[in-house]
Amino acid sequence: MNRYDFVYIFDVKDANPNGDPDAGNLPRVDPETGMGLVTDVCLKRKVRNYVGMTKGNASPYRIYFSDGAVLNRTHEEAYKSIDEKPAKKLPKDVAKAQALTEFMCSNFYDIRTFGAVMSTDVNCGQVRGPIQLSFARSIEPVVTLEHAITRSSVTNEKDVDKERTMGRKFTIPYGLYRAHGFVNPFLAEKTGFDEQDLKLLWESLGNAFQFDQSAARPAGSMAARRLIVFEHETQLGSAPSHRLFDSVSISRREGCTVPRDYADFEVAVGWDDGQDGVKRHDLL
Repeated sequence: MNRYDFVYIFDVKDANPNGDPDAGNLPRVDPETGMGLVTDVCLKRKVRNYVGMTKGNASPYRIYFSDGAVLNRTHEEAYKSIDEKPAKKLPKDVAKAQALTEFMCSNFYDIRTFGAVMSTDVNCGQVRGPIQLSFARSIEPVVTLEHAITRSSVTNEKDVDKERTMGRKFTIPYGLYRAHGFVNPFLAEKTGFDEQDLKLLWESLGNAFQFDQSAARPAGSMAARRLIVFEHETQLGSAPSHRLFDSVSISRREGCTVPRDYADFEVAVGWDDGQDGVKRHDLL
């Protein structure tokens, strides 16, 4: 596997793409610029959910960070595979210590993809993942709307005589976001991340919002719009990441005063396929 860089573009309409628990679940925003933010953790969660759903959470595509998972229990499986008792410290035998980590990588897709810190009470070491994503940042400042909502039910017995109670819901009218990603081939060799895993990653990003619907993100309110992949001809790479990312420009179309749709923007890629030894793949 050679090096890859990629640009991931998605949008949100009348929804909350990534609530901030430190701000009452308001959409995340850069306070200095007003640009919307979606964390890398949020994007990785969608990849994990898609893989777990489509692969039945079965080896070699199990998901380590899944709902309700007790991590030490999964670590115990690794110790059982080498016939050792679970311990807080890794075995002194280097081969056995490596076998624990290899077991986790070979069985859990998200560990060999994104890495994991598994040095808990049942220690399986640490893995640095070959796939890393940046925060997604909106192309233009976003507007956060707060909506008052009502419900006919009450929570407590003391409120039973009230006709209804009030709540709050937060949305963004429209925002177009871009995130950057990187595939490190040297780390991929260490974790066992292969071409099939990479293909599944592209598939997951393309379908990240198809099965992520909720009251905060109704069907169709979020969509993956572009996935521009730069494939290098060597492991070290043929061009710096920033040059590749800078070649992708997004601008508002002339005549549009208030963007409310993906069609209100124009995406231009100024890097030709094969230029300077870098192939370009437009996967979306």
